[in-house]
Amino acid sequence: MANQLWIRKPLARLQEESSDEGNQLKRSLGASSLVALGIGAIIGAGLFSLTGIAAAEHAGPAVTISFILAAVGCAFAGLCYAEFASMIPIAGSAYTYSYTTMGEFVAWIIGWDLVLEYALGAATVAVSWSRYLLEFLNGFGIQLPVELVCSPLETVKLSDGTIIEGGMINLPAILIVWLLSLLLIRGTQGSAFMNNLLVVVKVAVVLIFIALGWSHIDPANYTPYIPANTGEYEHFGWSGIATGAAVVFFAFIGFDAVSTAAQEAKNPQRDMPIGILGSLAVCTILYVLFAHVMTGLVNYKLFANDAKPAATAFAQTGYDFLQNGLIVAILAGYTSVMLVMLLGQSRVFYTMSKDGLLPKFFSEVHHKFSTPWKTNIFFMLFVSVFAGFVPVSDLGHMVSIGTLFAFCLVCAGVWMLRRKMPDAPRSFKAPLVPFVPLMGIIVCLYLMYSLPIESWYRLAIWLGLGLAIYFGYGKKNSILGKEYKNS
Repeated sequence: MANQLWIRKPLARLQEESSDEGNQLKRSLGASSLVALGIGAIIGAGLFSLTGIAAAEHAGPAVTISFILAAVGCAFAGLCYAEFASMIPIAGSAYTYSYTTMGEFVAWIIGWDLVLEYALGAATVAVSWSRYLLEFLNGFGIQLPVELVCSPLETVKLSDGTIIEGGMINLPAILIVWLLSLLLIRGTQGSAFMNNLLVVVKVAVVLIFIALGWSHIDPANYTPYIPANTGEYEHFGWSGIATGAAVVFFAFIGFDAVSTAAQEAKNPQRDMPIGILGSLAVCTILYVLFAHVMTGLVNYKLFANDAKPAATAFAQTGYDFLQNGLIVAILAGYTSVMLVMLLGQSRVFYTMSKDGLLPKFFSEVHHKFSTPWKTNIFFMLFVSVFAGFVPVSDLGHMVSIGTLFAFCLVCAGVWMLRRKMPDAPRSFKAPLVPFVPLMGIIVCLYLMYSLPIESWYRLAIWLGLGLAIYFGYGKKNSILGKEYKNS
């Protein structure tokens, strides 16, 4: 039946499932805690990996403007995420929100789309992690076999001028994915202390880079600040800035972690917008300053296909004794980001499997570790294939377009719910509806439009595959669908 596509999961059922798991959350987070949570979730691989590529291929030194444009889109989407989280304070991310509010079909699309955000996001980070590891080892004169550190489709440049090409597989990227996946199977979780420590480390790395690099800026590297368009839409000029924003959008992924803490906020009506917009504002300022220093230290053209631009730029400062420390801190930050992405992906697939939309394989829990270990193994293999053989720029584009598409659906969902369920309880309401969700949709669609056309082809192929799985398996085996047919 066509109506099954729009059947919604009752909110009461979600709350019952949550209580069965004993997820009773305490309202203990104030505005400052939410801002810190957002900063810790946002600052990660995107800043240290894709900034240079966005500058070299699209925006030039004006990549600073790209960061501001990307932040605007995130702000609108973030407010919509916060409203959803206040209505449905249950685990499962946008997939769960959509299943309860917009129906099974939209929930499937978002759940499938989240694979691009989490799984391929982890692959993107793994490739950049590998690049920084090579830079670190090269500082000690250790050089790994070329065939094992580079995919066949890209060339790696180290900051000392060493060029690595003609590889067969990016083995370090694969190994880090396997290691973290095995840790997740054992149920490894970061403590609150470790999370707070990583926030301090990541912010310290950015501040040290800005402070020490500022005095070594060469103003000539900023000329021209906005390079003239080459005649192609996405290469420099304003269109290049927009495409750069779509690329560095990856650097803001994670801000929705603030919205998931709505049930733990002391005063969500006041603290949620402060947490979301405050963390975005702080990170945007840091990002703009970071990008300004980076493109001032090295001419933007030299960052082409460079997955470790921070190390390349910092090498120009002469602070050789800090170079390795900077790289170690970045590697630690990357590791935590990959762990969270792999964990998030397994959680989404686990939830979809519990709903019957995916085979039971994905929701089988290990008898000893109480983790969805088969899902972890599946994504260990899936992510490692992309990490080992696909260039970082292509991965970044796929992650960005997938996330932007999900944000569009979330913004649309908030707008729809305000009309269909105006009296539903919301501890936080996005302001100026429909203006905020409409602007979120417009900005995200514009950034999607600004990505290379190949990204759209890949998104279409990915969604086509997802629809085939849904109509071939998910729709027939949906638990709610079966109840609907039997009612």
